[in-house]
Amino acid sequence: MAGKKRKMAAAAGDQDVNKREKQTGEEEEKRSGSLTGNDLQLRLGEEFFQQPCISLAKAFLGKVLVRRCADGAELRGRIVETEAYLGGEDQASHSAGGKRTKRNTAMFMKPGTIYVYPIYGIHLCMNVSSEGEGAAVLLRSVEPLQGQSVMRRLREARRKGGARQLKDKELCNGPSKLCQALDIPRGFDCRDLASDPEVWLEGDPNTIQMIVTSGRMGDEVKNPPPQPLKYSQ
Repeated sequence: MAGKKRKMAAAAGDQDVNKREKQTGEEEEKRSGSLTGNDLQLRLGEEFFQQPCISLAKAFLGKVLVRRCADGAELRGRIVETEAYLGGEDQASHSAGGKRTKRNTAMFMKPGTIYVYPIYGIHLCMNVSSEGEGAAVLLRSVEPLQGQSVMRRLREARRKGGARQLKDKELCNGPSKLCQALDIPRGFDCRDLASDPEVWLEGDPNTIQMIVTSGRMGDEVKNPPPQPLKYSQ
C-alpha cells in the first residue's frame, strides 16, 4: 500500500513539473513575441503583398490587422477603408516625381514594408508598400474586433480630460486614430508586415468582399488623379 502511495505521489509530482514547464514555455513565448501555430496559419505572407497598388488597396479590405502588445495581449481590427498612392505618377504621393527622402524610404522597399509617417507633428499614419516604384497603401480605418478596452485606453490617453467615452466604432475610424488605438509607433517604419512578430495581417474567410470606390480625401481640390483611389466596405 505504501509503495502504491509513493508511485501516485511521484506521478502527481511529474504532472506538476510538466504543468510548470508548460506555463513557463507559454510565458516565454509571450515575452519573446513569437508567433504560435495558429497565428502562422492565418497570417498573410509575402506573396499577398506582391500586387500593384490599386489591387493591394482593395485586397486589404476585410483583412485583419493584428498588433501584439508587450504583455502578450493581441489587438485585432478588420480593415474597412484604404487609399492607394501610386508612386511617382501620383502628385499626392510622398514619392511624387520619383522623389526619395529619408522619410519615404519604406515606399521604395519590398512590397509589405510598413511606412509610418507623422502628420501635423503629433499624429501618425500607417501605410504599406506595394508593387510599383514608390507606391503604397494608406490604412485609413479599421473595425475593432478584439481588445477594445485596451484600444479605448490608448485613445483616451491622447484626449483631453473629461471627454466623453468613445464608442467602439470611433476607436479606429481614421488613420491617426488607428495608429493610436493599435499602438503603432514611428519605430515600426520600414518593418516587414509579412514577418514582424509585433504586427501582422490575417485573412478572414468569412468576410464578404463588397467594395465602394470614391475619391481620396483632398483629391477634389488638389491634384485630382484620373480615377478614384479610396476603397471601403
